[in-house]
Amino acid sequence: MMKDPAPHMDYPAMIDDAMRSVVRRALTQVATQGLPGDHHFYISFLTTFPGARLSPQLRERFPQEMTIVIQHQFWDLQVDEDQFSVMLSFNNIPEKLVIPYASLTAFADPSIKFGLQFHTRRTPAATPMSEASFDATPLIPDNGSEDTTEGTAQVISLDAFRKK
Repeated sequence: MMKDPAPHMDYPAMIDDAMRSVVRRALTQVATQGLPGDHHFYISFLTTFPGARLSPQLRERFPQEMTIVIQHQFWDLQVDEDQFSVMLSFNNIPEKLVIPYASLTAFADPSIKFGLQFHTRRTPAATPMSEASFDATPLIPDNGSEDTTEGTAQVISLDAFRKK
């Protein structure tokens, strides 16, 4: 009879959990006190991850991964232990997103050149990490900033915020 392989310490999962707690604490601070100074967040997540909720229109446009921006215009930021929810405007249409922390693939605060990249846990409905990367082209919601065309999303690259 073969013995099961020895259990091992899953350090990548432990590190991801610790980094997700950084995101949770940052969002909690923003929910209670607002965004300080020039801080703003780019948050990438898997749209197919169990518990991720977004409108059918957004899911159709972003069938695997999406990046949102928490900056000038966002509403009803609710931070829970395992997920957060937020209202954002996409082409002048308010949308509520529910995002489990376990679905996160990246978090960045460009104002201080801070970024985190996560190992995505494999689940039947989630995209493997090899297909979900920090290099994905994100969507920027219509957030009312000067560099946003009225009612139109802009595309950016997060490569500028990666450590080289």
